[in-house]
Amino acid sequence: MRKQLWAAATRLQQEPGYQLALLFLDLERFKLINDSLGHLAGDQLLIAIAKRLNFYLNPSDLVARVGGDEFAILLENANQEMAIEVAELIQKELSVPLLIDGQEVFTTASIGIVLGVSEGMDRSGWNLDLSGKMYSDLSQELLRNADIAMYRAKAEGGAKAVVFDQKMHDVCVSRLRLENDLRPAIEQQQLLLHYQPIISLQTGKITGFEALVRWQHPSRGLISPVQFIPVAEETGLIIPLGWWVLREACTQLAHWQQRFSTPLTMCVNLSTKQFSQPDMIWRLDQILRHTKCDRYSLKLEITESAIVENDELVVCTLEKIKSLGIGLSIDDFGTGYSSLSRLHKLPIHTLKIDKSFVSPMHIDRENAESVRTIVSLAHNLGRVHPSLVMSIFA
Repeated sequence: MRKQLWAAATRLQQEPGYQLALLFLDLERFKLINDSLGHLAGDQLLIAIAKRLNFYLNPSDLVARVGGDEFAILLENANQEMAIEVAELIQKELSVPLLIDGQEVFTTASIGIVLGVSEGMDRSGWNLDLSGKMYSDLSQELLRNADIAMYRAKAEGGAKAVVFDQKMHDVCVSRLRLENDLRPAIEQQQLLLHYQPIISLQTGKITGFEALVRWQHPSRGLISPVQFIPVAEETGLIIPLGWWVLREACTQLAHWQQRFSTPLTMCVNLSTKQFSQPDMIWRLDQILRHTKCDRYSLKLEITESAIVENDELVVCTLEKIKSLGIGLSIDDFGTGYSSLSRLHKLPIHTLKIDKSFVSPMHIDRENAESVRTIVSLAHNLGRVHPSLVMSIFA
């Protein structure tokens, strides 16, 4: 593939009117199939898919496996319309089950498409700068951009094809810079916490705060968590970031507890990756001991996704957190896959109803009814299971 792609890149540079399309395929569910049926079955699946791809393509087209479950397809003299047509044909063929070891196996693919057009042709919608590029550089750029488009297809839900454009590359570059800058941000004290007050609807008084992390970048200014938290989640940086947030929030809580007589609570988000760390309980205990904050005033918020699977392990972990005296909340309730019927199994003190339900309550009757139902069922659950006293936050 690399040799033929290099030759195609050479033609792009030298032959007016030449064009190509490169498709990058990533098979979905392959790891599941490999793990459940075995590596031999996985190899058979790859061979069967390669045969299908070759069968429906022209003799001049090239199919190559470029990774564990990834394929590249080089279409010469193909424009965008033809490339999309091929991608749709591939998706249609992959939707037909394959018989592997006597079992029907289904798979789909995320497909990235990059187009190459030489001098003398309309380059609208195309973005490779041919000037001054070595052929090997251009071939690598084609592969890279097709790969970027493939990951965009996966990010959009998979089982689809996406055509590369320069904005995708710009996003990748920006994301990489963000990641590189985020790594030293904690040590360089670029992160800070904002404290959002929690107000009782019964008394109108502040009963506590939620710690929200912000990033004061030295050159880019204040960066929203919407931008950097997904990068932290993807790279694993959410773990050291999360512990820093908890340590800072507990330090602030201890300071307020010494200064004010009014009891206050502190709510801190615990990421799914933190929740699954084997030393999580030890770390929690160490932070509480070091900061000397009142542990009974601390509430940890976990998302629904953290408690969907591994029921026994989840319950055991939550019970250990509870044994430290820490309160537990489910954040953004209603957006995940947990249900109120499961809550009696979990030592949860608080439900935070997601703002997507709360914000439109005054104009959307169905949303208002959904919120009333959650509140009512949660309170009923507390009456049926007296050990589970449930508070509702919106």
